[in-house]
Amino acid sequence: MSREENVDVGPGRSAARAREVEPARSVDAPAANGAAGAKGAAAGRRSGLARLGRAAGGLASAALVAALAGCAGPSLAPSRHAGTPADAPAGDRTPAAAPEAVWPEKTFYRTVEVRGRRIFYREAGRPDRPALLLLHGFPSSSHEYRELLSLLSGRYRVVAPDYLGSGYSDRPSPSEVTYTFDLLAEHITGFTEALGLTRYAIYMHDFGGPVGFRVALAHPERLRGLIVQNANAYVEGLSEALRVGIRHAHDDRSPASAAAVAQLVSAEGVKQEQYLRHVPVAHRDRVSPDAWTHDLAFLATPEERAVQVQLIQDYQTNVDRYPSWQAFLRARKPPTLIVWGRNDADFISAGAKAYLRDLPDAELHLLDAGHFAVEERPVEIAQHIARFMERLPR
Repeated sequence: MSREENVDVGPGRSAARAREVEPARSVDAPAANGAAGAKGAAAGRRSGLARLGRAAGGLASAALVAALAGCAGPSLAPSRHAGTPADAPAGDRTPAAAPEAVWPEKTFYRTVEVRGRRIFYREAGRPDRPALLLLHGFPSSSHEYRELLSLLSGRYRVVAPDYLGSGYSDRPSPSEVTYTFDLLAEHITGFTEALGLTRYAIYMHDFGGPVGFRVALAHPERLRGLIVQNANAYVEGLSEALRVGIRHAHDDRSPASAAAVAQLVSAEGVKQEQYLRHVPVAHRDRVSPDAWTHDLAFLATPEERAVQVQLIQDYQTNVDRYPSWQAFLRARKPPTLIVWGRNDADFISAGAKAYLRDLPDAELHLLDAGHFAVEERPVEIAQHIARFMERLPR
C-alpha cells in the first residue's frame, strides 16, 4: 500500500473500508499543496518523534515537554456523496455541496456568572438557530474559534466559552483551587444552563475532548451531535512518548517535574511546540501570530502558567476514562463528524480512525493540517460542519 495521503470517509463506511481507501488522495488535500507539503509534514513528524523518543529514554517529564503539543440520539442515516457510486475510492468522490454561504452575524463578547465565577464567551448568530458549542484546546481560549464563529454564524447560534482559568474568564489562584477537568466540565455544564442551551452540538478540540465528553455524559439528552477535531478518546490517538509524559506528569508532581511541564507554556513552547511544530515551513503563513500572542498574554505569570500545569497533571484521568467514553458512544450512537489534522505528531490520526470502531457511521476527514487545524483550514472545516449540521435530527 502506498503512503497515506488523506482519507475522506463518509457516513455508512466501515472502519475496514476506511483502511481500504487510505492510499487514495481525497478532496481534503488540494492539489496545490502538492508533494512538497506532504514531504514537509512528514519531515516535521519524523523530527518531532525523534525528539520524543530521545526524551522518553531519559527523564519522562522532558518527554512531556516535547510531546504535549496537543496535549444522544439516533445515529445519522448512511448517505452517499451526490452523484458518486457507493464503491468509488475516497479520492474519486466529490463531496456534497456545502449549504449556500450567507453573510456572517456580529460576534459579541460577553460574560455570565457560573458557580460564583465569571465565564467569558464569544457568541454569534441568532438565538433561535441550532446551537453549536465550541470547546477550545490547550493552551488557547475561545480566541481559537474567531474565524469559525464568523463562518458559521449566518446559520447557527455559535457559542465559544473560555474555561475557568483560561482567557478572559476568572482565574482563581491554583493555590486556592485545584484545576481538574472535572472542575472545567462542571463550569461548562453550568455555562450551558446559564445561557439556556437545552440542545446543542459540541465541537471538541484537544482539551475540549475531555471537557466535552464530561458535559455530554452529564446530560446526553441535550446532545445533538459531536464534531471531533484532534480530540482523543482512544489510546491509539496518543503518541507513545506522549502517553509516557502524561503518566509521569500525573505521578510525579515534584517541583522539578512541574517546572519541566511548565516549559510547555513558555513563550518558545507555545509558539514553536504548540502551533508551528506540526506545520511545514511552506505553510506557516496560514497560522496567525495572533494565536500564540493571545495565548501568551494569559500565561505571563507563574501563577497563570501553574493553572495549565495542574491540568496537564490531571490529564491521566482522561485516559483512564476512555473506556467509559467509548461505551457512551456505542450506547448512544451520537451523530459524529471527525475533522482531524493528519500532520499532528502527538494526537495522531490513528485516534481519528479509532472512533469508527464504535461509530461506524461517523463521517471522517483527515485534513492536510496540524494540531490547530482551525488555524490552517477554517473554511474547509466550516463547510464540513455546515453539511453535517444540516443533516442532524432536530
